[in-house]
Amino acid sequence: MIQIKQVVATCMAGLLLAGLALLPGTTYGQTIPSLKDTFKNDFGIGTALNNAQFEERDPQMTQFIVRQFNMATPENIMKSALIHPKWDTYNFEPADKLVQFGKKHNILINGHTLIWHSQLPPFMRGMKSADSVRTFFNDHIKTVAGRFDGKVFSWDVVNEALNEDGTMRKTVFLDYLGDDYVTEAFRLAQQAAPNTELYYNDYNNEQPAKRAGCIALIKKIQAAGVRIDGVGIQGHWHVGRVPLKAIEESILQYAALGLKVMFTELDIEVLPRNFQGAEVSQRMTANEQSNPYTAGLPDGVQQQLAADYESLFKLFLKHKDKVTRVTFWGINDGNTWLNNWPIRGRTNYPLLFDRNNKPKSAFYKVVALKN
Repeated sequence: MIQIKQVVATCMAGLLLAGLALLPGTTYGQTIPSLKDTFKNDFGIGTALNNAQFEERDPQMTQFIVRQFNMATPENIMKSALIHPKWDTYNFEPADKLVQFGKKHNILINGHTLIWHSQLPPFMRGMKSADSVRTFFNDHIKTVAGRFDGKVFSWDVVNEALNEDGTMRKTVFLDYLGDDYVTEAFRLAQQAAPNTELYYNDYNNEQPAKRAGCIALIKKIQAAGVRIDGVGIQGHWHVGRVPLKAIEESILQYAALGLKVMFTELDIEVLPRNFQGAEVSQRMTANEQSNPYTAGLPDGVQQQLAADYESLFKLFLKHKDKVTRVTFWGINDGNTWLNNWPIRGRTNYPLLFDRNNKPKSAFYKVVALKN
């Protein structure tokens, strides 16, 4: 028996020294728990996917995704600049591939997003009249939402329409279509996609002022007799400063409106940043202090990250009758957007899996809540 153990150990050591990859879902010969299976009776577990991932260019990554997640949101391909690049031209090919990927692997797809002030088609810069903006607005929602009705599980109908104080954000849609454009977007989506759940999505809408504005917006949609099924709290937070009290209050207040509550773009920043949220237009200047962990994350920060994720998932489980989905904005630390925002080229660690899809301490803290 001792000899057998020695042979096995020698073989494993040889494999590791040779740099041979372990199978997805395993680490040093041990099976990694599945997030989607761990929380299968509680809420869906999602991730953001890029083109290479849903086109299955890396078979091992595909296996990993399918084992860990049962919901997915596209990073970019359904945003209007990509899916509607010219006035009379739509590019559905990447989105169709995403839908096929979801169907093949039993992963529900959340469409992201129909109306957003950022990543607009270039031709919109030349629009100078309410008629042209309204024509784009109507045609875009009807065409895109209609094409994928019954093929995607849900849509982020409107994304980030609010300022931090809860007022309406100044956008081309607000300027030309007025305060009711969000309600109208949901009305059009309801007509075009009767078999699809319809959500409002934003960041920092767990914070009291922005939450109040979000609630007022939702009530306005409901008062107009228009369907809205849920609200997404993006969940871009910072290590050691996750606002658990505000998050819980938001779950309760949004659910009280009869809405599903979901966390749609979850990651926990570990690098220095002088603002919170996810305003994509904001930038910081690189300096000696802005990228401190290029050689690896210090153990103290790793443990704080794990504690933050553990506290978050305890809260999600406490309200699992209200929380329907938890989606991470990325699969692993290597493909998080936070490596390049708000400063390009940083080495960030905001997710549950490291750059080799190996689970971190935070992962084990989270799955241990169900064991």
